[in-house]
Amino acid sequence: MTPPAAGRTARLSGYLFALAAGSLWGTTGPLSTRLYAEGAAITGIGFWRVLLGMGGLALYGAAADHTLFRIDRRGLLLIAGGGGALVALFEVAYQFGIAGAGVAGAAALLYTAPVLVAILAAPLLGEHLTVPRLALAIIVMVGAALAVTGGSSGMSGGPPAGASLAAGVTGGGLAAVSYAGTTLLARYAVPLYGAVRVLFYEVVGGTAILGLVLPLTGHAPALPPTPGAWAHTLALTLGTVLLANFAFFAAVRRIEAAPTAVAATIEPVVGALLALSLLGQRLTTPGWLGLLMVVIGVAAGYWREALPETTERR
Repeated sequence: MTPPAAGRTARLSGYLFALAAGSLWGTTGPLSTRLYAEGAAITGIGFWRVLLGMGGLALYGAAADHTLFRIDRRGLLLIAGGGGALVALFEVAYQFGIAGAGVAGAAALLYTAPVLVAILAAPLLGEHLTVPRLALAIIVMVGAALAVTGGSSGMSGGPPAGASLAAGVTGGGLAAVSYAGTTLLARYAVPLYGAVRVLFYEVVGGTAILGLVLPLTGHAPALPPTPGAWAHTLALTLGTVLLANFAFFAAVRRIEAAPTAVAATIEPVVGALLALSLLGQRLTTPGWLGLLMVVIGVAAGYWREALPETTERR
C-alpha cells in the first residue's frame, strides 16, 4: 500500500503537471493568430503541427525507445483510431474557433470541457462525481468565460479566409467535446500503454485522418508561407503538441480526469494574458473577475489534491 504522504505527493505533482500543460496550451491562440497574420490557412495549421510532432516522436523512438512502435491491435484501434479522430477534430475545430471567435471566445467555449469530464468520468471511468469537484469545474468554467469574453478579441489585419462568428462558435464547441474525450481516453489508456506511446499513436492517427480528409474537402494543407510562419508552427509543435501533452499525460497518471481538466483550465488565463501583452487585447472588470475565479478554482483544486485521500473523497 502506498503511504498517504507518497500518495499526496504524487497527486500534487499530477496537479502541477496539469497546470504546466494548461499554461503551454495557452500559447495556442496567440501563436495561431500570428500564423493567420503570416498568411497561413486555418485548416493547415493543425495538420503541420501534428505532422511535425509525429516526426519528432518517431525520431525519439528510433534513437532511444524502439518499444514505441509496438502496440497491440486493441490499443491501435483505440488510440490511433479513436484518439486520432479526436485529435483531428480538435486541430481543425479549435483553429476555426480562434479565427472566428478570437482567442477569447474560443477559449471560453473550449473550457466547457471540465464540466463534461467531471460528469462523464463517473460512468465511463468509475471516478467519484463529488459536489466539490463539480462545483470547481463550474467555477473555473464560468471564470474562464468571464476572463476571455471580458476583453477585446479583434484581430489585426482582419480575419483569415473562412472565419466567421458562427464557424467560431461551432469550432469552439466541437473543440470542447474533443478535449473532453481526449482527457477521458488518456486517463484510461496512459496507465496501460504509457504516455509517449499514447501521444505518438494519437498524432499518427490524427495526421493520417487530416491528411486524408482535408484534400477530399478541398482544403489540402499548404506549406507555411513564410519563415516566420515556419517558426510559429515549430513553436506550436514543441510547446503545445509535445511538451504540453507530455505534461498532461504525466498528470493523468497521477490524478483523475476531473481534477486534471480543472487544473488545465489555467490555459485561457494564460491565453488572455498573452493576448493582453502581445496582441493588444484588453480586459474589462468582468474579465479580471473571471481571471480571479479561475485562479481561485485552480488553487482550491490543488488544495484538495493535497488532502488525505479519505478526506478528498467526501
